[in-house]
Amino acid sequence: MRVFVTGATGFVGLATVSELISTGHEVIGLSRSDAGAETLIRTGATVARGDVNDLRRLREIASGAEAVIHTAFNHDSSADVRQESENDRKVIATLGASLPGPHAPLIITSGTGLAQSATGGPVTETDPHAPSSVFPRAASEEAAEALIEQGGNVMVIRLPQVHDTHRQGRILRHIQLAKQQGSVAYIGDGTNRLPAAHVTDVARLYRLVLENGQRGARYHAVTEQGVTLRAIAEVLGTQLRLPVQSLTPQQAQAYFGPLLQLAEMDLPASGTETQQRLDWNPTGPDLLTDLRSTDYA
Repeated sequence: MRVFVTGATGFVGLATVSELISTGHEVIGLSRSDAGAETLIRTGATVARGDVNDLRRLREIASGAEAVIHTAFNHDSSADVRQESENDRKVIATLGASLPGPHAPLIITSGTGLAQSATGGPVTETDPHAPSSVFPRAASEEAAEALIEQGGNVMVIRLPQVHDTHRQGRILRHIQLAKQQGSVAYIGDGTNRLPAAHVTDVARLYRLVLENGQRGARYHAVTEQGVTLRAIAEVLGTQLRLPVQSLTPQQAQAYFGPLLQLAEMDLPASGTETQQRLDWNPTGPDLLTDLRSTDYA
């Protein structure tokens, strides 16, 4: 299948490009830079130069593809999340309108943290997302739902904490804080949790959804339902050779600053239904194993 991948030079996107090419798919990867283009060429992808927010360029590229996997999103902590989320809504609408025919698959990327559990347990694939008025990032799922209502073959993959020994998403911010503060911290008993998955398992799931996913379905790229913040802090403390401490909510404000809300949240999520429906059998290392093997220099 000829697949257009946005965010193709990013952490998840590049792993997905490699997975698709290794299993016989043809990939068109979007890149803004010469360095990104060279990376994609080395993987065997065709390069399409452009910016994901250039909607006219997106239409040109997507119209020549048989499917689209949309992984691009600006996760820069200094960015305006609401504006970036609304930009993503426009990007998804454009991609959906540009694909040749209603049966061409469009896979969009969301996050497990946007879902609201109906039972109080780990969020599942059938749990709805919060409205974008509460969590701006949910604009992506709202855009997907609008296309599904119009008959589009759209599917959603919700990502947890994706990792390997080089990248760990938001945990990098915990590492940076620990170095600045001289200690690794968690709040209270530290039993609040992050779901996780290794990047190679996530890339395989994107391929499986492309090949076998069902229109309108949500899939959770989750292999660990919840790793506690205390367990993460203890590993970081050992690796960074820093003391580990429990903070009261009052102390946490000074330590975590803008990261406080995330540091307080309990975000367990299940990927059991996804594994069963797609015969997805994760094999990658778990989060704590990768954290123990990371070069913190």
